[in-house]
Amino acid sequence: MKQVICINWGTKYGPRFINRLYGMVARNITPPFSFTCFCDDPAGIRDEVRTFPLPQIDFEIPKTQYGIWPKSRLWGEKLGDLEGPVLFLDLDLVVVGNLDPFFEEGDPHDVILARNQSTPFERLGQTSVFRFPVGALKSMQDHLASDPQRLAEEHKFEQRFVTRNAPGGIKLFPRSWVLHYRQDCTRPFPLNYMMAPKLPKGAKIVIFPGGVHPPHAIAGRYGDRYEARPPLAHLKGAFAADRPERIDKYLRHYLRPAKWVAEHWRE
Repeated sequence: MKQVICINWGTKYGPRFINRLYGMVARNITPPFSFTCFCDDPAGIRDEVRTFPLPQIDFEIPKTQYGIWPKSRLWGEKLGDLEGPVLFLDLDLVVVGNLDPFFEEGDPHDVILARNQSTPFERLGQTSVFRFPVGALKSMQDHLASDPQRLAEEHKFEQRFVTRNAPGGIKLFPRSWVLHYRQDCTRPFPLNYMMAPKLPKGAKIVIFPGGVHPPHAIAGRYGDRYEARPPLAHLKGAFAADRPERIDKYLRHYLRPAKWVAEHWRE
């Protein structure tokens, strides 16, 4: 049984993202599999998704500028009725290829993360795609609970905390399996005005850190700061008084719509 999990709290994502993630997983995995969402509100989630309340913790989630520390709820001794290895997926990623290899890589007892390519000189995992055995990270959760705010500020991102503190260390999935949308798919200036973002061959998952999510990619806009505009209209905006950022960033941040994202990001 291949076990896929996700987590949702608040209203930023909700059923729209959860249901699409299930659809993408179901189309790209060989059964049998289960899909479980730990959430604070199961309303609107499709019937195929198993739901459990957010795992209880006995410490306060750190509040920092960086990092998604509520994920630490998943590091406890129990996760619903699940046992053995689980594959965690962020809600805002896009599945574009077969997921079976993520369950076949390494040993079932391994803790395996996607590679964070934003820090090429640091061996750092990316918790957007993260396989671990249920209960194996309990000592790591206990360590965080000992001084959550200090440890969060010290490590900055939860993925650095996992990389440095996972019992027995971590392994990394092959770099080509998990791609970063802005870094691996979008075009550099000035090609971004002429060509749509690409989907590199061999990719299995595309992650969307940094405020550009699948709906933005589909519409052709760089996050919520921009409207979807034709190339010439966006270029003219570079000289407007209300330009949202430095002109060099403004020009680099133009995105044409990515049709392949729409083809994959659906129920």
